[in-house]
Amino acid sequence: MTSSSDGPSPAAHRVSGDSAGRALEMPSPLSLAGTALFLDFDGTLVEIAEHPDDVRVSPRLRGLVEELSRALDDRLAIVTGRSIAALESLLGPVEVALAGSHGGEFRPGGGQPTEPLASPLPGAVVGALQAFSERHGGLLVEPKPFSAAVHYRHHPEARDALLLQAQELAATFDLEVKHGKQVVEVTMPGSDKGSAVARFMQLPHFREARPTFLGDDVTDEDAFHVARDLGGRGILVGAPRPTAASFRLDSVTAVHAWLETGLHAAAFKGEPPR
Repeated sequence: MTSSSDGPSPAAHRVSGDSAGRALEMPSPLSLAGTALFLDFDGTLVEIAEHPDDVRVSPRLRGLVEELSRALDDRLAIVTGRSIAALESLLGPVEVALAGSHGGEFRPGGGQPTEPLASPLPGAVVGALQAFSERHGGLLVEPKPFSAAVHYRHHPEARDALLLQAQELAATFDLEVKHGKQVVEVTMPGSDKGSAVARFMQLPHFREARPTFLGDDVTDEDAFHVARDLGGRGILVGAPRPTAASFRLDSVTAVHAWLETGLHAAAFKGEPPR
């Protein structure tokens, strides 16, 4: 996703009233015992870039998430709006569980095949969004297997018309609309991060753990709610805003430090994974 927050999403992203009205504290140090860890990618593990393909991935990042996954007995998953193929083109063939396309793609663990959890997006939807983009100065259209995102960072005046176009396509093709940070996305039903987290938590090695989800955007709110409903917590990354998360970290840099500190503390203490 891209840049600063916009107005409310037309999708049904729930926001907790109690978290909306108070400042969020930093989370307690990461403990690996009994934890299932879920990580958004853009804005959480990497800084947001002008173009989705231009993000800079720390050389340490792949090793960090793989080490954490092993320390957690594989109870770690990256849950991203990107397709799994797009994620791995940046991060490499990472050996952790993945959910891509906002949960439309589901890979239970490294080396296992990807399972589709949604139907492919009709080609006519991408065509309509590309035509809309051309009429409004050349917005960036990002097709994905189960969704299509239109980034309007350089054309903020197109926001309202884009939302209307997305809502019309949603009504015609029975889609859902997500409004993130200067991006509007139409998705097939079944593509949401909360459903992905819930699916992971049904797996035997996740089932008895407490979920912690880290994310920065309104598209992460569904996952914050699921984590809380399952006895865990959500951690908002970035600037304060109304959210269902219980805690907040200031930046991508703070996320990396929090993850590294938890990993090193567990190694120092000889903390068992369960």
